[in-house]
Amino acid sequence: MSYPEARYLGENGENSGVFRPASAPPDLIMRPDGTGTNVHHLATGASTHGHFGLYRWEMGPRPSGPSPHFHRTMTESFYVLSGTIRLYNGERWVEGTPGDFLYVPEGGVHAFRNESGEPASMLLLFTPGAPRESYFEELAEIAAGDRELSPEEWTEVFSRHDQYMV
Repeated sequence: MSYPEARYLGENGENSGVFRPASAPPDLIMRPDGTGTNVHHLATGASTHGHFGLYRWEMGPRPSGPSPHFHRTMTESFYVLSGTIRLYNGERWVEGTPGDFLYVPEGGVHAFRNESGEPASMLLLFTPGAPRESYFEELAEIAAGDRELSPEEWTEVFSRHDQYMV
């Protein structure tokens, strides 16, 4: 393995870092009553020129998380920050606790759930940086009860956002 081709060709570097304080409010609140999920868009695909997307996913005490699925166009990684999050690697479920990590390549079946009854948080990393924000916003709208979907409509939402249920 070697380093990739240079993408920055300037001589002296530039001041282009973006700082986001830990105290920044969530970008998306799935349930405003405090029992749902808060999503922090730490680095979006748009802000990283498509290289990656990084999100802090703060789950409330209610059971939540997607069923087993896969993506055709991107990898997904999970790093547990707090609490206990069930992680599925396509073969088995494990209890993920702070410091645990799961990497899933394109096509890899995976899922996650908070079933602990306590809040839990993790980092989600997508490579390359797909526009996941629109998917998360659509999920929030559905969770708020603003939309009810038929099974066919769920399939359309999932496929539009590169998520294929198994």
